[in-house]
Amino acid sequence: MQQTAPMTPIPFFDAITAYQRSAALKSAIELGLFTHIGRGSDTAAAMAPAAGASERGVRILCDSLTVMGFLMKENGRYRLNEMSAAFLDANSPTYVGGAADFLMSEAQMRGFQDLTNTVRRGGAAPEGNASMAADSEMWVKFARGMMPFIYPMAEMTAAHIGFPPDAELKVLDVAAGHGIFGILTASKFPNAVVYGADWPNVLEVAKENAERFGVAGRYHTIEGDAFDTDFGTGYDVILVPNFLHHFDAERCTEFLRKCNSALKDNGKVITVEFVPNDDRVSPPMEAMFALVMLAGTPSGDAYTFSELKKMCDDAGFARNEHVPLDPMPSHLVISMK
Repeated sequence: MQQTAPMTPIPFFDAITAYQRSAALKSAIELGLFTHIGRGSDTAAAMAPAAGASERGVRILCDSLTVMGFLMKENGRYRLNEMSAAFLDANSPTYVGGAADFLMSEAQMRGFQDLTNTVRRGGAAPEGNASMAADSEMWVKFARGMMPFIYPMAEMTAAHIGFPPDAELKVLDVAAGHGIFGILTASKFPNAVVYGADWPNVLEVAKENAERFGVAGRYHTIEGDAFDTDFGTGYDVILVPNFLHHFDAERCTEFLRKCNSALKDNGKVITVEFVPNDDRVSPPMEAMFALVMLAGTPSGDAYTFSELKKMCDDAGFARNEHVPLDPMPSHLVISMK
C-alpha cells in the first residue's frame, strides 16, 4: 500500500511570515554585511564595528541569512555563496542590493498593507497613489535602485532591435526612468539618436546614466506625461519598457495607437512586459506580478500575450512577435507597423 506524506501547515507558516525574511535581507543590505564579508570581515566580531552594529545582532542576522541560503557558515566564519558574491556585495559590478530601496519602499508596501480592501475594490485606491502621481519621487527611487537589476533585460532587448548595426536610427524610450533601455540601444547602434520620455525629475537620472555610458551627446529628453506629451514623429524604434502593465487594456490600446502614429512606415514598437501564460499561474514570477499591479495600481495587470496582441492589433500593428527573455522574467512583444 502506497503511503502518502503527512499534511503539514508549514507552507502556510512560511508564507505568512515571509516578511521576516525580506526584513532580514533588507537589514543585511543596509548594514553592508555582504560587502564586509567580501572584504574579509567574516566573523560577527569583525563585522560588528564595520557595520556599526552589535555583535549579537550581527551573529543572529548572519545565522538567519545562512538558513535562508544567502550565506555559508563554518567554524564561526561566514562566506558568500556564488549568488551573494555576484549580486549582494556592493563591490561587485552586478550588485543589485539597491533595488531593496524601491521594492521595500513605503509606496510599494502600502498596497499590500491593506490588500483585503484592495481586492474588494479590484485595485489600489487612486487617491494618493504614488505610481500614478506626476513627478512622483517613487520613480526616482525606482530609477536609481532598479537599473542594475534591469540591465540584463535592457541588454537583451537591444539585441532584438533588428536593424543593421550601422543604421541611422531615431529611437524613443517611453517612461525611460533610468534610461538604460535607450542607452544600451545607443551603445549598440553608434548612429542611433535616442529620446527618453518621462517626468523631469526622473529624467535627471537617465541623463546621468547617459553621461556614464558615454552616449550623452546622442541622448535627448522629452518631459511630461506619456499620454499627453507630443513625442513627435519619424521614429524607427519605440521602446515601451514596463509601462503598459500600469493601465487597463483600453488605456494601453490608446497609448499604442499614439506610438503607431509616431513611427516611420517600417518602424516597430518593442514592448517589455511580464507575460504570464494563458493559465495565469505560470511561469511563477510573471504570474505573481499581477498581484503587484493589483496592490499598486487602480487597474493595471500582468497581460498575457494574447491580450497584448489584441491591444497591438487594435492599435493598427500588422504583426506581433512574442520573445521571452530567458532566463529573466521579462518578455518582448515586437510590433511592426
